[in-house]
Amino acid sequence: MKKILMLAALAFTLFSCSNAPQAKEYPMFWTWMENRAGLNLDSLFVHLDEAGIDGLMLYLPDTEGYVKAAQLAKEHGVTLYAWIWTLNPRGDRQRLLEEHPDWFDCNRDGYSLKDYKAYVNSYKFLSAALPEVREYVKENVKRVCEMDGIAGICLDYCRIVDCVLPISLSYNYNITQDTEVWPQWDFGYHPAALARFRKEYGYDPRELMDPSRDEKWCRFRENLISEVANLAAETAHGYGKKVTASPFSTVKLASFMVAQNFHDWDLDFVFPMVYSDFYTMESGFVYDAVRQNDRDRNPKTLLFCGLGAELGQGETDGNLPRLIADMDAAFAGGAQGISLYTVEGLNTLEKRQAFKAYADSMRAVRKALGGVIPAAADTEISLNPFDHPELMQVVERNMQRMAAGEAIHVKSVNGMVPDDPSVTYPALELGEWVLLQNTDRLLVYRVQDHASGITFKVLFPTYGGLISGWDVRKY
Repeated sequence: MKKILMLAALAFTLFSCSNAPQAKEYPMFWTWMENRAGLNLDSLFVHLDEAGIDGLMLYLPDTEGYVKAAQLAKEHGVTLYAWIWTLNPRGDRQRLLEEHPDWFDCNRDGYSLKDYKAYVNSYKFLSAALPEVREYVKENVKRVCEMDGIAGICLDYCRIVDCVLPISLSYNYNITQDTEVWPQWDFGYHPAALARFRKEYGYDPRELMDPSRDEKWCRFRENLISEVANLAAETAHGYGKKVTASPFSTVKLASFMVAQNFHDWDLDFVFPMVYSDFYTMESGFVYDAVRQNDRDRNPKTLLFCGLGAELGQGETDGNLPRLIADMDAAFAGGAQGISLYTVEGLNTLEKRQAFKAYADSMRAVRKALGGVIPAAADTEISLNPFDHPELMQVVERNMQRMAAGEAIHVKSVNGMVPDDPSVTYPALELGEWVLLQNTDRLLVYRVQDHASGITFKVLFPTYGGLISGWDVRKY
């Protein structure tokens, strides 16, 4: 925290806020929430007060719920946005499956999501190429914008199915992707999309050896998603509402994984979901991701940052220092605010009060700087894992766990077995790290632990222009 204050104070002498978008127009600390079983809106708003969170992106299936939420938001001084599941319908999914099965997207093998399972049953994405789908999205946006008390909308699931998962998550589905795009996970091939692409470019992407490397096809899918996002934004702006979105961590990652180029979207501000536990499990990833986004961002869009407050290693157990380290990294990278998924991760009054103390201190920093928190001094983002000591500590800790006979992969929120930091393991005696593979998507090393006699294979995905994960396997 002191580091952020010093950096901000130093930057203030060098940084003019006069021409920058003003973050002070928006709440600085937010949370996403949905209508989970047992959700009590009265209790939720009490918890928001206790945690110092004054922005809420809320998904509810009915107007009645939003009416109550809007009244509570007004009473508690909370800004309320409607959280819209844009191309993955939530409340009326079953109706659409029955009435409009042709609206659902298809993979490269030709299978439609109307009856094909892509990872989980809830992944029923609609095709962005269809005019009927776009009209459906527009009507959803109009419906929530016509409600009193809704200040804006948050676009989520405005994408295709993940063609590649974060590397640890693949263990949840007993699959091996290792950054390769396989046909069964490669979506966006609805007949309407293919017909439009052939008309514009004169060929079928399915005829290529690897469509994921074809610049025209990749950009085409991004553009379809951007057209839907911008239609939704135009509709909301027409009602005088603000627009934000919850895309994947960085544009480069999002483009490759789910065809999102959110810098092309007409957003007032944006919350890329920089969930460190899904990627490298250390705060260096948060800094690199936010730094990359800040360098590349649409100048009309304020950059915020989404973080996990109830994910995998630590946050579920209330590891607030880890969450604060991620927030420090986000602000140093150029973020102007934070959203948590979700405030429920702050599951005691003590944690919520500690979070509020942090939030209040950062609001004071923003106010002192005239409404914008400058990023720390610019640094290059290194793709050399040995330039990331915190990352290598995580990797070597998991080598120790494997050498001790523990499993590190399990079906869980992030595909990893939670680490007990109180356990001490024998030291490693690592030999030379031998680079086995170095492509634009993946680094693979071999290294032997002489203490245990185990040879490890260590993988680092790099397809997003930064190290976006790791995996340790026995060689």
